[in-house]
Amino acid sequence: MAEGGVIAEVHSGSIAAELGLWPGDALLSINGHVLRDVIDYRFYGAEEELELAVERGGEWIVHQVERGYDQELGIEFAEPTFDGLRRCNNRCEFCFLKGMPRGMRRSLYIKDDDYRYSFLFGNFITLTNLDAGDWARLAEQRLSPLYVSVHATDLALRRRILGNPVAPDVIEQLKRLGSLGIQVHAQIVLIPGLNDGPRLARTVADLAALHPAVQSIAVVPLGLTRYHRGTFRVYRSEEARPIVAQISAWQREYRRQHGLNLIYASDEWYLLAGLDVPPAEEYDGFPQLENGVGLTRVLLDEEFRVSGCEFRVGKVTLVCGTLIAPVLEGKAAELSEVAVEVAPVENRFFGPTVTVSGLLLGRDVIEALRSRELGDLVFLPRAMFDASAELTLDDMSPAAIGERLGVRVEVAGTMGEVVGFL
Repeated sequence: MAEGGVIAEVHSGSIAAELGLWPGDALLSINGHVLRDVIDYRFYGAEEELELAVERGGEWIVHQVERGYDQELGIEFAEPTFDGLRRCNNRCEFCFLKGMPRGMRRSLYIKDDDYRYSFLFGNFITLTNLDAGDWARLAEQRLSPLYVSVHATDLALRRRILGNPVAPDVIEQLKRLGSLGIQVHAQIVLIPGLNDGPRLARTVADLAALHPAVQSIAVVPLGLTRYHRGTFRVYRSEEARPIVAQISAWQREYRRQHGLNLIYASDEWYLLAGLDVPPAEEYDGFPQLENGVGLTRVLLDEEFRVSGCEFRVGKVTLVCGTLIAPVLEGKAAELSEVAVEVAPVENRFFGPTVTVSGLLLGRDVIEALRSRELGDLVFLPRAMFDASAELTLDDMSPAAIGERLGVRVEVAGTMGEVVGFL
């Protein structure tokens, strides 16, 4: 039997607490189903009558449980997957991990391509490592939606992009997912001279033909660090405008056909081209917000109340990447009651082609700000920290950055959060 899921927390007053389960116990199975991950835990644990097999110190304990459908067991696990993380079997030349220098924490070099993480967290996968057991599970549990990196629908071109000569036909895979009732959000990472132009038109047409199984299509520009040793390059500003125009034309057609744009350009295209991002209604509910599609519009449309507030600070500094700085400066001007300075930080670690806030390192922030008058408070972007908002890519905490700068530091993801600290 598999090792099961190691329990990290048992909620006080929960069924698990009443059973006497402890952190460190391993939940092995529910009703005879071996648990591979939290998805199995939720799927097989949805019944009113449950038999839980638990391992503690090498001994098995079996618990019989009767509960209402609205009663949670009250268990949190140490990891979302109990049998490891599915690794990527592709060799993409543009893979961001190939642009990572040595010496960073090991977890940053893991090439995951796990459909379970796609379902749970919205991670993009390629569908190239699915076996018969995976397809059987997808049919049983209907894990929807999934987020799929397509890049190209022409089989030969996609295999070239992925560096995988045996990659399956993604269109056939998407059709199969659709037949199972599983919806997909697709992304196309656009590479100059490789999958743009007529090849992009074919990919978009092929994906759009699968709507509504394909719920959205995002077009994202290639990003490279200064450590990249391949032959690719990033898009230039003058190349962004015609791509936006091409996507806009498709949007008009798909809105006429389906009542939604279906295809969306990531924010970088508009910022790179110096164009205004579309209004909120053009994003159709923001289906790929975490993929950088519409984040700028959300920032621009955010409303925060300042009238009647008694602010305790006179000046604050907002740190960001260089790409979003002009937009953030306009938004900060709405906060006229406090002196706000936007401090765009050049990414010296990954190189100047990396312009987003989410890839800033603590060391670059410190170097950029150490000689500036920072005021009473410095805000660091939430995107530059891990899921717990505790560490940057170079393992620095907000407190450590503040100590090095000699100023109070807070983490904020919205202007509303900034106002809340003032």
